[in-house]
Amino acid sequence: MVFRSLAIRLLAGATVVAMLGLGVFTVFPWGIVAAQPAAPPPPAVTVSAPLTRSLAGWTRFTGQFSAVDQVELRAQVSGYLTEIHFTDGQLVHRGDLLFVVDPRPYQIQLQQAAAQAETAVASLDLAGQELIRTTQLQKSDFASRELLDRRMQQQRAAQATVDQARAAVRNPQLNLEFTRITAPLDGRISSHRVSVGSLVSGGPGATSSTLLTTVVSLDPIHLDFDMSEADFLAYQRFLHDTKKVDARVQASLSDETGWPHAGVLDFIDNQMDRSSGTIHARASLPNPDLFIAPGQFARLRVPTTAPRQVLLLPDEALLTDQSRKLVMTVADDGTVVPKPVETGPLEGGLRIITGGLVPTDRVIINGLMRARPGTKVTPQAGHIADPAQS
Repeated sequence: MVFRSLAIRLLAGATVVAMLGLGVFTVFPWGIVAAQPAAPPPPAVTVSAPLTRSLAGWTRFTGQFSAVDQVELRAQVSGYLTEIHFTDGQLVHRGDLLFVVDPRPYQIQLQQAAAQAETAVASLDLAGQELIRTTQLQKSDFASRELLDRRMQQQRAAQATVDQARAAVRNPQLNLEFTRITAPLDGRISSHRVSVGSLVSGGPGATSSTLLTTVVSLDPIHLDFDMSEADFLAYQRFLHDTKKVDARVQASLSDETGWPHAGVLDFIDNQMDRSSGTIHARASLPNPDLFIAPGQFARLRVPTTAPRQVLLLPDEALLTDQSRKLVMTVADDGTVVPKPVETGPLEGGLRIITGGLVPTDRVIINGLMRARPGTKVTPQAGHIADPAQS
């Protein structure tokens, strides 16, 4: 029994020593008390004040590019097409030769008209000489007044015949010029609609003109879109308040970010479309590299307010709570405080905040998964990069 009691005491002592080594118990003079585990520190999050910038208010639209000038080239004389001097889709310049219609029939017509004009001139010369002789004879009373009047009438008729013959020469001259079809403007040409050897029709005697091809200008280029009545009023008030006659617009192609293209809104139609409640508008944009083609779609934005101070945040800092947008802010004591905000469009990759924040708020921009409303966090200072300065 003595040995058994001693063994129990030794085992109890070893257990106490082991528990003390694990830090589970603490030995006080009055006994052994369980130790409390140390509380973990609050999670670290990155916070930053909203970025403040001066921005104008913009309204966004979807538009479609169109050529400033678009020309259908049609035959103006009838005949066989003998030459084509361009490659389908190439760039052409004003005055470049594109098509040639067989000119020989019109050369013959021109020669005939020129011969008739020479005959009329010869008749005029003869009538003039006869008038001079008759005038001299009448002064000597060797010719009657009636004969002199007749010679004057013949001379005037010969002059009219000359005028008519010269006009008849200009018509085949013009037709001969029409056999050579040139580019009316700088731009890009479409494909040829007829081939060499085809009979084309044109001119006053033809029932219809043969379409040869089309040419569109590329620089500058128009961007057409429709504005609602509310957007139209906002734009008009912007012009009135800023004392401007037109406004700069910015555009972006479907594969572009930001607004790399700038132009001027230079046309608004004179009435609203009653069926759709919209009004047609058009902006002109430079296209020096001819990259944009008529018919492409683009996004554009039109200013509707003067520049004003706005707050911007990364889109990743916003949370969605049903239909509301929230941001998590950190109070002075480290408590996470959610704030509902009103948002606007993106500007340079940052979201415009139109309401709900003040410039001094500390917004969590990194570590949202570790932040819960009402809990404590360890804020670490961060920075929101300004895309306008990058």
